[in-house]
Amino acid sequence: MLFPSLMSPFNIGNIEIRNRIFSTGHDTYLPVKGRPSDELIAYQVARAKGGAGLIIIQVVGVHESAKYTDSLLMGTDDDCIESFSRLIKAIQQHGTRVFVQLFHPGRELLGRPEGVLQPAYAPSATPSERFKVSPRALDEKMLQELINGYAQTARRMSEAGADGVEIVASHGYLPAQFMSKTTNCRTDRYGGSFENRLRFVREVIGECRSNTPTGFVVGLRYSAFEADEQSMQESDSLKICASLAPQLDYLNVIAGTSSSSGGATHIVPPMSIATGYLAPYSKRLKDVVEIPVLVAGRINQPQNAEQIIARNEADMCGMTRAMICDPEMPNKTAAGEQDSIRACIGCNQACIGHFQMGLPISCIQRPETGRELSYGTLFQASRSKRVIVIGGGVAGMKAAITAAKRGHNVTLLEASNSLGGQAKLAQLLPGRSEFGGIITNLLQELDGSGVDVRLGEYVTPEHVLSMNPDTTIVATGSKECFPKIDLDDGVKLIHANEVLRKDVKPGGRVVIYDWPANWIGVGIAERLVEQGCSVRLAVNGVCAAEAIQNYMRDEAIAKMYKLGVEVLSHMRLYGVDSSSAYFLHTAAQQPVVLDDVDSVVVVWPNEPEVAFVDSVNASGVDCHVIGDALCARTCEEAIFEGLQAGCVV
Repeated sequence: MLFPSLMSPFNIGNIEIRNRIFSTGHDTYLPVKGRPSDELIAYQVARAKGGAGLIIIQVVGVHESAKYTDSLLMGTDDDCIESFSRLIKAIQQHGTRVFVQLFHPGRELLGRPEGVLQPAYAPSATPSERFKVSPRALDEKMLQELINGYAQTARRMSEAGADGVEIVASHGYLPAQFMSKTTNCRTDRYGGSFENRLRFVREVIGECRSNTPTGFVVGLRYSAFEADEQSMQESDSLKICASLAPQLDYLNVIAGTSSSSGGATHIVPPMSIATGYLAPYSKRLKDVVEIPVLVAGRINQPQNAEQIIARNEADMCGMTRAMICDPEMPNKTAAGEQDSIRACIGCNQACIGHFQMGLPISCIQRPETGRELSYGTLFQASRSKRVIVIGGGVAGMKAAITAAKRGHNVTLLEASNSLGGQAKLAQLLPGRSEFGGIITNLLQELDGSGVDVRLGEYVTPEHVLSMNPDTTIVATGSKECFPKIDLDDGVKLIHANEVLRKDVKPGGRVVIYDWPANWIGVGIAERLVEQGCSVRLAVNGVCAAEAIQNYMRDEAIAKMYKLGVEVLSHMRLYGVDSSSAYFLHTAAQQPVVLDDVDSVVVVWPNEPEVAFVDSVNASGVDCHVIGDALCARTCEEAIFEGLQAGCVV
């Protein structure tokens, strides 16, 4: 066996788990009215069928005041037992064990039931910096209600058939707020001394034990560090975990806190953070406790997880995004087919990014995720068609793969000598090389798919007609454009892609006009600073990287600050001359002039290539237009539309 440590069975308490791979509790936005939906069941069953040893169901509210989003699962009444039982049994029948997270956010609250901000409760009236919430200090009566809420929710999950529960004390949520000297300023028996600050979580654990059968697993999720100068440090966490361990069946290690921008980055760490980066922390915890230690945090490949287990740095590895990207990852690992695994690239775009927009979870590489009931099963076509896919970017590749899987005879035509389209440029940005994994993964899927791939073949509408297709899928992409502005001699106007391709040297004093406020502007800024340029970033938005997922955004903003990049918000470029760039402040409607400029690097949206599409449509051939050829957007839309097209041809 290639991965003997990772694929070996393991016991937590009396529960045997078939391998060391688990899915951490994570929000999906798939519940409906506080209950597991058919969509959530299908989502989790896909991971159980894929071979996960353990699935920890996403957070379940233990009290009405815990509703921090309208998609939160709730365990506050016995009526929930039946619906949770459906979910749990559906997972367990595939050999996967199930734990359920018990949750209260305390002051880390952003819910707006009835459209108004709900009251937040915490150990003390210490405000939340990130969500700008000022909580009410818990009185003794409500504090006891919460403890009982944890206990009764644990009982309900036990009656629903769960193998255990996990108390969420990570990321600065309610139990962590009690244990922290920063957030707990109480003077009663739940505050002050170290033992008093641990009293709340001790009583929660004890009451969960008292209300569930012997052998029912009770674990705790905790942050190894909170990545904030004024919050819990590693030494605090080790002391707390060592003290609580005798009451628990396992500890689950993560990092970060919801309460600050820097700390929140670690809730779902981006691709710029090293894979398996928390393993040294879980190892230090294992050295001081005698119960199993689980760890997560950018463990996206089985070889990473195997090393962590083999080195005794942890007992199990949370590989959540790895299974969002490829739910069959554990089965492929067990079968020695690791080269066929679709690897997560840590982009956060459609997993946590969707949740934070109030959308169901998915994956930019695997749009079937979260859409299992619609796309989870590919049905064979009623007859095999001759399908021509024009364009070998990610949209065309996904369309060709999907159509071939359904039994069609597929030819993929690409004008250049390589596949990947715009993704080839995206991977050139600093810290974004892993984005090229999208191309690698699609190439792997193409290999053996039966698709006839032809590179360096420029296609005309007449060429398409000569191939006598039953249908065509046009994925010809988009073209680079510049904004229409007033130009004068002197300052060079350069497209961002020219910088990425190293076609030009922008000079020493550069202004970047970042219209989309996404990855590109901040990436180009970082690249040019590294090359010794003086850089000003003029963003057509409220902040740099505004359009990307907020953990990634805040990390990018932090990097701009550390690099000394001057960031100007609300900027619209309208002209350049011999040494200046002219902007309009879009909120104030006032001019802004930036002097001493050698070049302006423009990040501007592409336009679709429409001429070819118009010609094919005019020929009468059945035609499906997808990706940037339809409208210039991102890889997520391109791959999803490739899936859709492959399913309908």
